[in-house]
Amino acid sequence: MITEEYDSNSHYDEMFAPDGSCRPHYDRFHEMLQNTSIERLRQLQFTTDKAQMAMGMTFNVYHDKQGVEKILHLDIIPRIINASEWEKIDRGLRQRIYALNLFLEDLYNDQKILKDKIIPEDLIYSCPGYLKPCIGLNPPKGIWCHISGTDLIRDRDGEFYVLEDNLRCPSGVSYQLESRELIKRVFPNLFSKLGVAPVSDYPIRLLNILEYLSEKTNPVVGVLTPGIHNSAYFEHSYLAHAMGVELVIGQDLVVKNDMAYMQTTSGLKQIDVLYRRIDDTFLDPEVFNPESMLGAPGLFSAYKSGNIALANAPGSGVADDKAVYAYVPRIIRYYLDEEPIIPNVPTYLCSEKEDRKYVLEHLEELVVKETNAAGGYGMMIGPRATAGERKKFSRLIQEDPRNYIAQPTLSLSTVPTLADDMLEPRHVDLRPYVLYGKEPEVIPGAFTRVALRRGSLIVNSSQGGGSKDTWVLQH
Repeated sequence: MITEEYDSNSHYDEMFAPDGSCRPHYDRFHEMLQNTSIERLRQLQFTTDKAQMAMGMTFNVYHDKQGVEKILHLDIIPRIINASEWEKIDRGLRQRIYALNLFLEDLYNDQKILKDKIIPEDLIYSCPGYLKPCIGLNPPKGIWCHISGTDLIRDRDGEFYVLEDNLRCPSGVSYQLESRELIKRVFPNLFSKLGVAPVSDYPIRLLNILEYLSEKTNPVVGVLTPGIHNSAYFEHSYLAHAMGVELVIGQDLVVKNDMAYMQTTSGLKQIDVLYRRIDDTFLDPEVFNPESMLGAPGLFSAYKSGNIALANAPGSGVADDKAVYAYVPRIIRYYLDEEPIIPNVPTYLCSEKEDRKYVLEHLEELVVKETNAAGGYGMMIGPRATAGERKKFSRLIQEDPRNYIAQPTLSLSTVPTLADDMLEPRHVDLRPYVLYGKEPEVIPGAFTRVALRRGSLIVNSSQGGGSKDTWVLQH
């Protein structure tokens, strides 16, 4: 169980203060833990693992030589966030997404932010996510980023920081929803006692936003998936089923006269809104990647003609670039004339001469990341890297400085996690989801990813990470 050796001093622990006392919003859960044996916790963990596999909560790791599906390990000890902290997260994320939407609208139309030299032109034009075919686009209702998942971390000072933005195809929300159902079975009496905010209405909220994009009274909505071999296919099928809409692949779609149809057993049926879970450049081989088999020829033309709505809008991925991320505080000030409510992690742009010099001289202290990599790939954690790894990244940075940023090595907060015969601290991050319809709204819960290996700071599932249910208290 929780022992005197539990370390809540060298980093911010979500449950325990540095002096070892329990934080007030964890009191009831802590009391329950003290009255539960480690054997009982291990039994509950075992049944949760079995239930995950039975429910098909698996994912594929593309770089895994074994090529097998794995469950995203769900640790049964939840992460709990009190109401006042969540209120700040809610305000900060709504501010950020609102500003980023204005940024995307401006970037693909008037480009005032570039003309006013708030962001360097060459930074945008060299961004792989900046898509020239999207210049002049006017998405339905003026919304570019309908679904976003912003990654937050809490440093040792107890403050939350934005680590990165995910505006293209953010994943993980299905695991959040299914995890809640599983953990409610593990601790059935605690939810009502603590006043945990529900998240089960997410599919309805998502469907309402997708339907809002169409001018039709009862629009036909679909989820566009790359197919069963995609690592997030469980999520695609889960959300389609939960919303009661069609799950389609590119080969199911036909475009005629700038109208999109899906093939059904009774013939072609017009489709009005697509929640697309494939990257921008695979949407339409006639406009983007000519070798793509995942989208449909003519789909982008149908979109530009206003005959189908796509969520998220093509071109929104420019805001996911980690070099553009460094300018988001300026973007917020420029469009909203406000200070960011949730700060960025300090970031060095290797494309800038002085920043690059500093990074190369301090590689052993910094985390270096590729600007368009994901899943924990293309990064180096300096303090834990070998001399050979640091030498490799020094060469990569000098060969292609635009492709790299660097940040200080943050500690990441910890949450007690079941490990063998006791609870040990494990590092976590936080991915809340924001839905943007008439206004941005933050779902009162989040996908907490946890680094299961002792001392590890890498929480990505593809790198051996797991997850926790996130309880947001309503009072």
